[in-house]
Amino acid sequence: MYSTLRTSVYIYVYKVLRMFVKNLLADTFHLFYPHQCTGCGSDLIAKGSLLCINCLNELPHTRFAIYENNYVENIFRGRIDVKAAHSEFYFSKGQLVQHLIHQLKYKANKEIGYYLGEIMGNSLLTSNRFINIDYLVPLPLYAEKEFKRGYNQAKIICDGIGKATQIPTMNENIIRQRETETQTRKHRSDRWKNVDGSFAVTNPASLTGKNILLVDDVITTGASLEACGQTILQVAGTSLSIAALAHATK
Repeated sequence: MYSTLRTSVYIYVYKVLRMFVKNLLADTFHLFYPHQCTGCGSDLIAKGSLLCINCLNELPHTRFAIYENNYVENIFRGRIDVKAAHSEFYFSKGQLVQHLIHQLKYKANKEIGYYLGEIMGNSLLTSNRFINIDYLVPLPLYAEKEFKRGYNQAKIICDGIGKATQIPTMNENIIRQRETETQTRKHRSDRWKNVDGSFAVTNPASLTGKNILLVDDVITTGASLEACGQTILQVAGTSLSIAALAHATK
């Protein structure tokens, strides 16, 4: 009986010491390699997350995925035949969503784009308006611009959506065949003229009869998405839905 008790004590002490060492190593690693929130910089963040609880609670979700005739769909009304449209967040200057998208586009933080894309993908799964999607299509960048940046931010978002929904991404069939000026500070009509005719489908047969979800980071006037969407809809039997991380009012 004494031997059994001693063994139990040894096992208990071993477990306590192992937990102590594990926590000590974790704290030491965190000290030199802190896992910080992408939103506010806090290190009070759950393992496997990129945002702390406070920032997650501050994300301004629109819930547009479940509502017909939402703000984003009305942007395209009368301009292009869109089955459904969605933006996951409201976009405001100087606020959290702008900071996160800036991290994605200009700071090479692809992780946050993937993470937010996965959030959006889960929202799409809760809706019955984005069903039977055959392919996710990221809004293309001009090849030289993508080369300089090193990636297309819309493709990163598609990867996150794809993880949540298991919908494959068609990345190279739709291209931006000419460079366009920045859309910033352009009026709506000028934005359309700037992108009109700038997209092309390289292999129409692979799109024939497919239901496409066209994806971008931010919708303002929707001119680029409209121009790309019109190109896609020229392929026989295609149907089109649109989604973006955020929408911004002009």
